[in-house]
Amino acid sequence: MRILVTGASGFIGGTTVPELIAAGHDVIGLARSDAAAETVAALGATVVRGSLDDLDLLASTAADTDAVVHLAFKHDLAFSGDFAGAAEADLAAIRTLGASVGGERALVIASGLAGLSFGRPTTEDDVATATGHASPRVAGATAALELADHGVRSSIVRLAPTVHGEGDGGFVQTYAAIARDKGVVGYLGEGTNRWSAVHRSDAATLFRLAIEKAEPGSVLHGSAEVGIPIRDIAEAVGRHLDLPTASIDPDDAADHFGWFAGFIAMDAAATSTLTQERLGWTPTGPTLLDDIEAGFYG
Repeated sequence: MRILVTGASGFIGGTTVPELIAAGHDVIGLARSDAAAETVAALGATVVRGSLDDLDLLASTAADTDAVVHLAFKHDLAFSGDFAGAAEADLAAIRTLGASVGGERALVIASGLAGLSFGRPTTEDDVATATGHASPRVAGATAALELADHGVRSSIVRLAPTVHGEGDGGFVQTYAAIARDKGVVGYLGEGTNRWSAVHRSDAATLFRLAIEKAEPGSVLHGSAEVGIPIRDIAEAVGRHLDLPTASIDPDDAADHFGWFAGFIAMDAAATSTLTQERLGWTPTGPTLLDDIEAGFYG
C-alpha cells in the first residue's frame, strides 16, 4: 500500500515508518522542518513538506494514497499547558484526512488512554466520554470512528499514557524533569493510581497491523502493561536520578506539579486483550521500568 504517515519523524513515527517499509509498503512522510525532512528521508520514506495546519496539503496528499496513519500531534503546545489547543488542531486534521480517504481505504489515528477511567482497567469496548483531561482529544477519536459509516476503514489506537523508549519526551520525561527541579520524586497520596505503558517498537507494530487488518470502526489499545503504580515509577526514577521519593498531599499537587498535576493523578490502567486477539499483536518490548533503569529519562 501507499501510506501517508503524519508525524513520520517523531518518536513513534520514527519506528512506525521503518516497520511499514519492512512490510513492503510505500511510505510518504509529512515533515514540517528541514531537520524532520532529513529524518524522514533517512528512514526510507518519500518526504512531503508541511504541517498539521496545512489542511489543503493534507487533503491532496491523502487523496493520492491507499491509507493514512495519523500520528502527528502538537506535543510542544500540549506540554506547554495548552492541551485543548493541540487537540483542536488534531481534530481539524482528522476531519480533513477523513474527507479525503474513501473507497474503503484505511485511516488509523493515534488517540490516548490518558484521562479515561472506569474504576477498573479500561477495555476496547469502553466508550470514551468528553470529561476530564481526556475530553479535548475524545472529539478527534469520535470523528475518526464515525468515518466508518461513510465507507472509510477507520480505526483508532488508544495509546498508553507512556509510550516509552530511548528518546521519549513525553509524560515520564516531564515527570523526571519536575523531580530534578524539586529535588524529590513526588507522587500523590499512596501512589497507587496506575499508568498503562507500551514500548515504541510494539506501538509501531500495532499501527502496521491496524492498517493491514483492522475492521472499520475498530478501537484498539496500545497497552502492553495494564497498569504500573505511580509509586513504582517514582521509585525507579528516584533510583536513577539519585533522588528521594515522597508523597505529595493532593491539595498541594498544583503547587508541586503545575499543569502536570492532573496527569500525575490519573488512574489510566488499560488492557489490550481484545486488540491482541483481533490483530494477533503480541508486545515483546522492554517494560517501562526497564527503560527508566536503562537511563532513558536522565
